[in-house]
Amino acid sequence: MSCLCLASRPATLYSLAGRKGQSGAGAMEDWQARIRAAATRIAPHVLATPTLVAGSFGLGHDVELKLEQMQHTGSFKARGAFATLTAAPVPAAGVVAASGGNHGAAVAFAARRLGVPARIYVPEIAGPAKIALIRRAGAELVVVPGLYDAAAAAAEAHAAATGAMQVHAYDAPETVAGQGTLMAEWEAQGLEADTVLIAVGGGGLIAGALAWLQGRRKVVAVEPDLAPTLARALRDGPETVVDVGGIAANALGARRIGRIAWNLARAHGVVSVTVPDAAIAEAQAALWRGLRQLVEPAGATALAALLSGAWQPAPGERVAVLVCGANPAPDPFPD
Repeated sequence: MSCLCLASRPATLYSLAGRKGQSGAGAMEDWQARIRAAATRIAPHVLATPTLVAGSFGLGHDVELKLEQMQHTGSFKARGAFATLTAAPVPAAGVVAASGGNHGAAVAFAARRLGVPARIYVPEIAGPAKIALIRRAGAELVVVPGLYDAAAAAAEAHAAATGAMQVHAYDAPETVAGQGTLMAEWEAQGLEADTVLIAVGGGGLIAGALAWLQGRRKVVAVEPDLAPTLARALRDGPETVVDVGGIAANALGARRIGRIAWNLARAHGVVSVTVPDAAIAEAQAALWRGLRQLVEPAGATALAALLSGAWQPAPGERVAVLVCGANPAPDPFPD
């Protein structure tokens, strides 16, 4: 079975009033209020992305998909960027961000839309396709040797020197709230799944989902074998630093998990699985062959867990997969 549900406007968020008897209710109410406020602020600026029920992967059961790679700049990152930039007045020095590519493009897009200056620090590992994407969005771009943590240090130094507002890629409350609007939107669109598979880099996306859901659905974290940042942190502690590599490293290449994500993952008993690069590439191919959806490796990582058997649902368990990024390298249609 295959049906496409296109949303033409931001979906109305479900009200969760009256759930105070649930464990952890105080934290639930704080996060959900923040996510609702973010949803209201960003509604004029982001797309309500479509959902899809797909039975084309040879699994013997349907899979619900959320096609967030169809968001502005090709990833969910626009939600967190707009949530941050609309939460407080932006200083005259503008905004600064460090990014493996998608976050930088989103911040640049949001800054241009809101009329504020932006400087983006990008590690070399981002690659030419994502660097070109940021340039097209209109921000000042600085390419930094090394990995994401080098770009993050440069962004922090710029913020300290100039007073620019720093827009963290994944470990800040407004970023997490913005990403949480995705899961709130998906539930409002009729999500039926018992379990949702989500790719993890620094953890902003899964943190937003957990902050909204507060245990109502199972969340499975999926990472590349070569970038097991959350998996290692759940085993060894939140300060664990991981060597990263592989085909998804320019998007899922954070060496240390965000503390917000770690706290929420621990609180809600998140299951973490990893997948090899070959499985990620096959999931990319499956999305193209079966649904004509062109995504980057990070965008296919969650589906890779299902197709490879790294995550095996129980009989009758309804499963959903979040497809989160559409900026492959090399760019299939360069300027």
